[in-house]
Amino acid sequence: MAGLVLRTLTVFLVFVLGGVSQYRYQLVEKGLSLSKEDKKPSSPQVIDTKNIEMGHFWEAWSYLQSEYLKQDDIKTQGMVDGAVKGMVASLGDPYTMYLSPEDNKRSGEDLAGAFYGVGIELGYKDGVLAVMAPLPGSPAEEAGIKAGDLILRVKDETSGFDQETTNWSLQEAVGHIRGPKDSVVTLTLYRDSNGQKPFETSVKRGEILVNSVELKILESQDGKFAHLKLIRFGERTMEEWNTAVEQILSQKESLDGVLLDMRNDPGGFFDVAIDVASDFIEKGVVVTQKGKFTSKEYQARGKARLAGVKTVVLVNQGSASAAEIVAGALRDQLGFKLVGEKTFGKGTVQDRKELTNGGGLHITIARWLLPGGDWINEEGLTVDFEIKDNEQTETDEILDKGKEVLRSINF
Repeated sequence: MAGLVLRTLTVFLVFVLGGVSQYRYQLVEKGLSLSKEDKKPSSPQVIDTKNIEMGHFWEAWSYLQSEYLKQDDIKTQGMVDGAVKGMVASLGDPYTMYLSPEDNKRSGEDLAGAFYGVGIELGYKDGVLAVMAPLPGSPAEEAGIKAGDLILRVKDETSGFDQETTNWSLQEAVGHIRGPKDSVVTLTLYRDSNGQKPFETSVKRGEILVNSVELKILESQDGKFAHLKLIRFGERTMEEWNTAVEQILSQKESLDGVLLDMRNDPGGFFDVAIDVASDFIEKGVVVTQKGKFTSKEYQARGKARLAGVKTVVLVNQGSASAAEIVAGALRDQLGFKLVGEKTFGKGTVQDRKELTNGGGLHITIARWLLPGGDWINEEGLTVDFEIKDNEQTETDEILDKGKEVLRSINF
């Protein structure tokens, strides 16, 4: 995006992550989850504590309670949460993690594709929290917030919160900008387009519905293409996907092909990935899941509504998890060409456990293999046509290359 220096990959409304460690955290929050049909109620295993030494834990707890200088800062529940986080982190698996009740709620909202907020995409401009774009029809757009605005301060009088955004992570920004429906958040903004001083804009939060699927019909002298963008694999994805597929089928005879765009798609629900792949693959294995004790092949479900439609798949380094399952299955089973950049490389499955305090535990329970037998964890899918999008131009180079590849395919 010209003029806006992006340091991170972006996902709607401030889950924009820079760096591998933060990005991996994002993939967990929206990462590959078990399908509903595989989730079975389970109870925590009873642990024999006889040989577990916990004395030093309570020693440390006691010292903090009695001697820490800032006693008002001691939050016992926060200490418990921190202990659980540390226990989980000791496993060294970035995808097995504990989510506090607040983070767990936010994770569920993102997969549901609906939450209460102001409706903006955030990134960083020269290290400062910035608006990438207000979502169309959102409270932010109606309040006059524009792409490129720097967010210097966030104030919520209802909760008594008022802080500058200096050194905020994107997770912190999410927590402070979202809030209850019809509550007001005041943003101190700086807009350098006209050299004015920082100014305050108050925005009433509303329900934000974030699409999982977007379809555009692209017509030019080069041909007519369906640009089918898959943003996430969430709770509302299949409803939106079905609508898009029906629109494509209604124009099937006049189309020169489909550009299945999964760039910056961080994944989501396992069963949604199977459903999406099954709209191209009539029969055969989509993915194999290898767990601690068992192995299971997931077969295409026989819909194959888009079978026979010329299709290429657009991916990049932000394509992960469920997006990689779909791209890999289409490559291995149908020979579809991948255009763009090597994908992220997340080859494990997480189960999501709801804890009694409202928090969540994501546990790696299996690895998944592509139909050809590849495990792409930390390696990613290699593309057939490697090309990067130049953010300094108005042209989408990867999209244009996809059109070129589609025109070269002969059925």
